Amino acid sequence: MNPKVLTTLEYHKIRARLAEFAATSIGKERAESIEPCPDFETVKRLLQATDEAFKVDRLKGGAPFGGIRDVRKALSRARIGSTLGPSELLDIALTIGGGRKLKRFLLAMHENEPIPLLAEAAEPISENRDVEDKIKSCIDDAAEIVDSASPELARIRHELRTSESRARDKLEQMIRTPSIQKMLQDSLITIRGDRYVIPVKQEYRSHFGGMIHDQSASGATLFIEPEAVVALNNKLRELKMQEEREIEKILIMLTGCVAEAADELAVSVEALGELDFVFARAGLARALKATLPIMNDRGFLKLKKGRHPLLNPAAVVPLDVELGNQFSTIIVTGPNTGGKTVSLKTIGLLSLMAMSGLFIPAEEGSQMCVFDAIYADIGDEQSIEQNLSTFSSHLTNIISILKGMTPKSLVLLDELGAGTDPSEGSALAIAMLEYIHQIGCRIVATTHYSELKAYAFERKGVINASMEFDVQTLSPTYRLLVGVPGRSNAFAIAERLGLPRPILEMARGRVDEDDKRVETMIASLEANRATSEAERRKAEQQRAEAERLRAQLEEEREKFREQRDKLLAKAEQEAKSAVANARKEADEVIRELRRLAMEERGAVKEHKLIEAKRRLDQAAPELRDKRDASRASAKKAEAIGVGDEVRVVSLGQKGHVVEMAGDGEATVQLGILKMKVGKSDLELVGRAPAAKPAQTASASVKRSRDENVRTELDLRGSNLEEAIIETDRFLDESFLNGFGQVYVIHGKGTGVLRAGLQDYFRRHKHVKSYRLGNYGEGGAGVTVVELK
Repeated sequence: MNPKVLTTLEYHKIRARLAEFAATSIGKERAESIEPCPDFETVKRLLQATDEAFKVDRLKGGAPFGGIRDVRKALSRARIGSTLGPSELLDIALTIGGGRKLKRFLLAMHENEPIPLLAEAAEPISENRDVEDKIKSCIDDAAEIVDSASPELARIRHELRTSESRARDKLEQMIRTPSIQKMLQDSLITIRGDRYVIPVKQEYRSHFGGMIHDQSASGATLFIEPEAVVALNNKLRELKMQEEREIEKILIMLTGCVAEAADELAVSVEALGELDFVFARAGLARALKATLPIMNDRGFLKLKKGRHPLLNPAAVVPLDVELGNQFSTIIVTGPNTGGKTVSLKTIGLLSLMAMSGLFIPAEEGSQMCVFDAIYADIGDEQSIEQNLSTFSSHLTNIISILKGMTPKSLVLLDELGAGTDPSEGSALAIAMLEYIHQIGCRIVATTHYSELKAYAFERKGVINASMEFDVQTLSPTYRLLVGVPGRSNAFAIAERLGLPRPILEMARGRVDEDDKRVETMIASLEANRATSEAERRKAEQQRAEAERLRAQLEEEREKFREQRDKLLAKAEQEAKSAVANARKEADEVIRELRRLAMEERGAVKEHKLIEAKRRLDQAAPELRDKRDASRASAKKAEAIGVGDEVRVVSLGQKGHVVEMAGDGEATVQLGILKMKVGKSDLELVGRAPAAKPAQTASASVKRSRDENVRTELDLRGSNLEEAIIETDRFLDESFLNGFGQVYVIHGKGTGVLRAGLQDYFRRHKHVKSYRLGNYGEGGAGVTVVELK
């Protein structure tokens, strides 16, 4: 990309802004050298990486880059055998630790929220724990070699501290002696040249032996090393030299470890710098409130509410523009200071940002194109030294653009044809636009020439545009109106400013009729556009209101679902509780039946069985809705007659009405038991069929056969207790229906159910005889019972 174009479009300011979001010096360096890329696949990959970093930033608040340093120079020095200092080694250890933390963070994030490109970029990061541990075991956080770095260093420093203590103690004794104190300038111990000395007054020099190491600026004080501590100071000096040699050995050892892993660490540092650069792009997107553009390689550009990234977001007017679909050339006309140049720069700069892998400050759904080059001739570059006029400077730039452009280029031309005679300038502008248009470039050009409006109107693939101007306030609105050419507005402005009417009428009379018709047409277009804009805004408001209502309805539906789920859960809990209680009651009834069977040797009284059945039926939870209750009430209200099949509500048993009493009671046959029941406690089940005439007045009513009553009972899968209860009910109903023979299916199985039932048949009062089924009747799996 031409550096001059990047400067013209102020791309360097985007670089500087991007560098502010880098966490490391490596990332900052990459941000400051970012370049637009003309390759479509590479740009898509860059934008995807930025999008993944933006996702991490949104979900996790950013990535951890703490401790990471630019250690590339230190690694290079380690490769050639130079000994690294403690601070350089500490930076390498911190970088290894910071890189490991970042890598594990991104890989863990990738498991929950896929970020494939960032995970791939993090793979080369070294987790060389050995080098890090060795460095940190020898160097502390203040970049000092610790005593435990080696046994020899620990021994030397121990002796060094002991010797220092002895030397200080010796001098402390001296300066506390009264005879010596008067000779001292100050009662303190100081160091000169790594040797302990005391400050002595000049006049007492002869009273002290030893060596003079320094004197004050005035010469009144001498810093003397007394003879009593010379040997101790010599010992200290020797120990310090030993300490330095041991530290040198440790640094050489650590540098060797770094040199062995230098290539691996260099790759790791590059990966860390790349990741920091990606997250810097995400940080810039967050600051600009930018969005991910949809990229294409077919020369199509569509900006929705695009904003210049270097202008105040509160003051900038968003730009809506489409280029490269129905038309490839836009000619923008309008007054000065109307925003034409800003529109050009916005289109160019946002294209550069998208091609650099950066989000653009525009609404979602904006589309950008990857151009092989962007050319711009914007601004006045006249030069006195080079004897170039405004027209010459523009023409020089355009000639260089014509030489380098291709069908995949974007060309931005400001004030095309300006700076020369209007007729010649407009002719040249039309010719240059036609030539560039035929090449197939995408062009956005600004001009003041009215001839270009007619060219854009007549030429296919070229469209007019203008910067909106408010005649009422005499100020531009900075809105780009595509499809509407700009008007000069000179007469309207002059009239509002108070120019005398005769002058205005004279001026209007000198305007050609063609120009007047053009101005009228443009005014009509502007009015129609204003109407359509108002309708569009109204439609958007209605759509927003519909969306709001839809969201509100969905929220209410969700609340209803939650309430329904809560009620269902509560009902289910209540049902479970009712079933549990029913099971508990059933268990008690079964235990009671067993106890009675044991006490009465199986001859359980009928009324006791009926009572047990009633308890079981009452234990079962009733889940009837209101409609069931209303139907039951309606059946109760119906007239019940003799012979009708009824249900005794309080007992839960079915029977037949034998006799109707006049006192609100009825005699009901329940099995072999007759009992009087109040009519209000009866529920109609079925009407009695037409009864045969009674032979005697005292004969009891015999129930006719019910077609719903079967002659067989299937007990397979039941236990013995359940089977006896069901069999008893079945035999009672069969007896009442006058059946002579019934079939009880119990299956073959282990024979326990068959043996228990046959023992029960032997004692049952309705059973005349029983036998196993014959061939074709079920064999040993069926017992055929003959009733009395």
